[in-house]
Amino acid sequence: MLVLGDAHATTPGRRRALFAAYRAADESVAVQAGDLMYYDVPYQTYFIGGNNEDFDTIDALRNGRVESEAVSNVTLLHSTAETVEGLRVAGLSGNYAPTQFDKPRAVLRGDRRRHFVRDDVEDAKQLDDVDVFLAHEAPNGLPVEEDYEVGCQYIDEILDALDPDVCLVGHHHQHAESDYGDTHVVGLEPVWESYYTLDPDTLAVARHDAPPA
Repeated sequence: MLVLGDAHATTPGRRRALFAAYRAADESVAVQAGDLMYYDVPYQTYFIGGNNEDFDTIDALRNGRVESEAVSNVTLLHSTAETVEGLRVAGLSGNYAPTQFDKPRAVLRGDRRRHFVRDDVEDAKQLDDVDVFLAHEAPNGLPVEEDYEVGCQYIDEILDALDPDVCLVGHHHQHAESDYGDTHVVGLEPVWESYYTLDPDTLAVARHDAPPA
């Protein structure tokens, strides 16, 4: 299956890069790790919300009430799981903000809807038989370079509870790999730099240079 990092596909150039990855991979299904920002894609894509999205669309997808021609072939994973090519794929939408974490999701407004809250984490921890987990925050130990300390304890808690084989992480725009317990963690480059494929039989993740857009 195709694996995509951040797309930020709000400009023609970024959309061309996104569609070039779909064409180059020549798969039938994709998973994407947040900051998609364009929701009419060539084939079925399971994605998580990032910290940059159209949050009205994300809310509509959360609540199963999308009726827009601009939304096609996408399924939002929001502390939910789906079976994808025989694998159980789950995800946590959003990023962490300590000031919002203990609030009910219903009170989040505007751009604050980009965050996950405690109830989202607790719901994710109740999932079972998860093979692949998508997150927009990294667990502790992923060696990416930022001007702050990377690693979210709540992603750690989810991985502790679910023990997936693979965790795919967006947000940092860097390729990096580590192991968290028995989980292999892969930080994904954005789609204008790379795309990835995941073998459903071996769960191996391979990186490929982005094709010309």
